[in-house]
Amino acid sequence: MKAWSKVSWFGAVLTLCLGAAVAAEEAAPGNTPGKATADDRVAHNGVVVEFSAKPVEKSAKELMEGAFADVRFKILDEASGQPLRGVAPGAWMDMAQVIRSQEGSDQKSCKDKVALYLKGVVGIRPMLDLNSYFVVLMNNDASISVVDPLVTMAGVTSTFATTAMKRPGADWVNHNNTRRLFVTLPKAGEVAVIETDNFKVESYVAAGKVPMRIALQPDQRYLWVGNNAADAKDGGVTVIDTADLKPAGFIATGGGHHEIAFSPDSRYAFVTNRDAGTVSVIGVATRAKVKDINTGSTPLALGYSALSRMLYVSDGKDGAIAVIDGDKLEVVKRIAAKPGLGPLRITPDGRFALTLNTAANLVHVVDTSTNELVQEVPIKAQPYQITFSETFAYVRSLGSERVSMINLSTLGTGKTATVQSFEAGTVAPNQAGNLVIADSVAAAADDGTIFVVNPADGSTYYYREGMNAPSSNYRVYGSSPRAVTVVDRSLKEVEPGVYAGRVRIPVAGKYDVAFMLQSPQILHCFAMDAKRNPLIARNLNPIIVDFENQARSVTAGGMLALRFKLVDSASGGAKTGVKDARVMYFLAPGRNRTEAQVKEIGDGMYEVEVDVSQAGAYYVYVAVPSMKLGYGKLPFFTLMATPAEAAQLAVEKNR
Repeated sequence: MKAWSKVSWFGAVLTLCLGAAVAAEEAAPGNTPGKATADDRVAHNGVVVEFSAKPVEKSAKELMEGAFADVRFKILDEASGQPLRGVAPGAWMDMAQVIRSQEGSDQKSCKDKVALYLKGVVGIRPMLDLNSYFVVLMNNDASISVVDPLVTMAGVTSTFATTAMKRPGADWVNHNNTRRLFVTLPKAGEVAVIETDNFKVESYVAAGKVPMRIALQPDQRYLWVGNNAADAKDGGVTVIDTADLKPAGFIATGGGHHEIAFSPDSRYAFVTNRDAGTVSVIGVATRAKVKDINTGSTPLALGYSALSRMLYVSDGKDGAIAVIDGDKLEVVKRIAAKPGLGPLRITPDGRFALTLNTAANLVHVVDTSTNELVQEVPIKAQPYQITFSETFAYVRSLGSERVSMINLSTLGTGKTATVQSFEAGTVAPNQAGNLVIADSVAAAADDGTIFVVNPADGSTYYYREGMNAPSSNYRVYGSSPRAVTVVDRSLKEVEPGVYAGRVRIPVAGKYDVAFMLQSPQILHCFAMDAKRNPLIARNLNPIIVDFENQARSVTAGGMLALRFKLVDSASGGAKTGVKDARVMYFLAPGRNRTEAQVKEIGDGMYEVEVDVSQAGAYYVYVAVPSMKLGYGKLPFFTLMATPAEAAQLAVEKNR
């Protein structure tokens, strides 16, 4: 399997930028990692960078563990004071502690740690990465898989986490402000709330009968969940408060499947009722129905254009698109297309409404400025899903493994749409059986980076716009993904020259905040303190595991003796006489899982034999069942086994 490429500029500029940036850091005045302040400023190469980290809660006076913080970098031209726009800075936050590569080696400074982050070294990750994103896969079973596309392990992309849920998911949505992922569980009647800092289930929220589609209103105040109940009286939407994670009400709207859209100001929610032939208009402030609008026989999908202030509703049976005035809340036009209409999406700029026609193998294009049907784009093999990047519409077809790409710049009156395609696997999606309504195509944070799930072959494909084919693929072992989304953690330019991100502070202590700029080249480490939160319960493990082996690189071939010490958390002394300690290790990304016997060799030190015959990255976990410490409860250990010939070359090179 090929490795997924690093899809940010950091890897590409590592060699060029890091050396010069280190020199810049050493030359910059006042650069003192560990400096006790949450606000700092550095000037170098004609650029001023001002750093701040402030609590999100207005009542909070200090940064505190477990709480959210807004991290901001203001970048200015030193001479003019003008903001620098579009400069794409990088930033990492980690505890202000050192890393040792091996016993007796020098302590690594902040800038050295940045080099490790950029290289994607297995097991060496910052506590908070403000440049990254994760690819999240909804599996056919009751789980999601989280993939880190920036870190490779012996040529294989990293599985960052696997999250188990009560029942299989159907749809999901990201809440950026609270860093949560919400997943509907139709068979459980709930929504799973997943923290995207650690990808663990935080809670489950009751969401009515058969919760299916989920949507987040623009101001992110409320979640709206469509209830596809068998009884029409139970059909409608459940509203969930994102602040306290409790249901805020249920609005009965009618029978059938429900799709949901909003006015840009979050004043109105619009809900389709497939069996009733209506769209319900709901006032968000009151969470009460304003009116029902008859749109046709079978309303299947809808989308709101902020540009035209109109709502567009596709009708599968009538083959028409109803246009509803967003202010008057009434149908002002019906655009004739063809029977078989399905999913409808508005382009990112609001300029066009694209409606898939699964029966006729077409994409109907409506110009929202004139509300006229201006193009019909042929797409083979039953198109059923559509997703946008900034430059393309990606159309997935049920009967083909190929993904069609419609160039958005070729849409409009008098134009001929340009359509390209690429293969995402060798099997058509309709061979998978049970599909979900969540998208199987997702655009990443970087321009032109696309991830495509093929539910029939169980693989996820990485594609870059301009390529003839996907560059690599990833497979979740033991599960088959059905949908994909991206959780973005990168800095955003929130105002001219100001780059910001929201983080949840994981633990109390001093942090190094590493800042890196490509042009001009700057690497600077700011400092930040976070206080201990007295409200957080301290559920400490009864023991601490401390691996004696500091070297993270070994030569592949044969058995390796790993030693670790067990320390009593309360007394700090050695924990002796543990009879049921076990070790489980595997070759990334989950192959050759093996349990091994552990033996005590004295003074709280324990030893295990690990088979590292194959080259690759290994994960080693310790468990102590008698203390209710399963695998994953204690810190794991990682190491890289390199082929003997590669290890010998490295030795000769360093002579």
